[in-house]
Amino acid sequence: MPVPDRSDLPVMYPSRYEQLVQAVVDYAIYMLDPSGRVVSWNAGAERIKGYKADEVIGQHFSLFFTEHDCVQNRPKRLLQQALEKGVAQDEGWRMRKDGTQFWALAALDVVRDEHGEIIGLAKVTRDITDRRDSAMQLDAMRAQLFQAQKLEALGQLTGGLAHDFNNLLTIIISSARLALDSQDSKRVPRLLEHILDAGQRGTQLTQQLLSFARHKQLNVAQISPASLIDSTRGLIEHALPHHIVVEEHIQPDLPLIEVDAGQLQMVLLNLVFNARDAIGAHGRISLEVGCGEIAGEIDDLHGEFVHFNVRDTGQGIDPQVLPRIFEPFFTTKSFGKGTGLGLSQVYGFAKQSNGAIHVSSTPGEGTCMSLYLPTWHPVTAADTMGNSDG
Repeated sequence: MPVPDRSDLPVMYPSRYEQLVQAVVDYAIYMLDPSGRVVSWNAGAERIKGYKADEVIGQHFSLFFTEHDCVQNRPKRLLQQALEKGVAQDEGWRMRKDGTQFWALAALDVVRDEHGEIIGLAKVTRDITDRRDSAMQLDAMRAQLFQAQKLEALGQLTGGLAHDFNNLLTIIISSARLALDSQDSKRVPRLLEHILDAGQRGTQLTQQLLSFARHKQLNVAQISPASLIDSTRGLIEHALPHHIVVEEHIQPDLPLIEVDAGQLQMVLLNLVFNARDAIGAHGRISLEVGCGEIAGEIDDLHGEFVHFNVRDTGQGIDPQVLPRIFEPFFTTKSFGKGTGLGLSQVYGFAKQSNGAIHVSSTPGEGTCMSLYLPTWHPVTAADTMGNSDG
């Protein structure tokens, strides 16, 4: 095979390379010797860190770390990791010359000579403070949306709750009056038992509401799907009018899932609210919880997933509307009947939990919304060894 003629290709001399590095102003690019001292400095490093080349060349790169990081030997550990593994990455606060801090994404790569000996390290640092601030603001907005959805759900629950609390109070007051007026000593204990039973049911309902409404930091943990349904059942029952029947079909011995229990409760309530509104008059809602393998047929997911199906006998969803139901603020309900955020919150929760939400609907027959969440598997020692080998 003839050797291609490369005589017309430009030669990249070291001076050209240095010009290229100096032209980069969005990244701090500089070299360190094996002990961690700065040996080169580009324009991006001067812009981001505030030091001129003659101020930092010869200085140890720990100069750019916070006092706390230096006390914790973070620069030393980062340098050792790079020298041992050939590369190291880090993210955290860094110091500028004027004393201000910025959030940095940094990478260290070992540089070797033609004999394989380490002659230094290439250091690249980027200021991502704005990106970090944006991510934190987005997390705060998500938390606010989640809390707003809780308040909306509580608002929809109030009608049924008021009715149930009124029934409990009627039992307590009537039994108390009968006990006061009764001359039968054997009847009084039975009336007191009625009062105690009604009071305990009211306390249980109140605890469910307080647990659901409490503003707390999101907490991802391993939970039992069946236990979560048990704790949510009372809220679901109070969200529905008496003419809608709820059926439960829960597979025994379901595996654990790793999610935020409060968010999952919110999602299930949102799905039940939509099913309730779709039914209108008399109908049936089925809550089915099971587990099975998925091989890419649902959003290209693979593995073992627990599915929560909320199936209704309502009017179904118009095929023209179906592609938009997860859009924020999109709703077919009349003004004041919905914000259009419920299903978007369901979609966001599913994606954040590495799962999916799937909808099947037939106009005039009903809708089934299926939430898929991956099962939790404990990390074993063999898994850890396998990861370290890779």
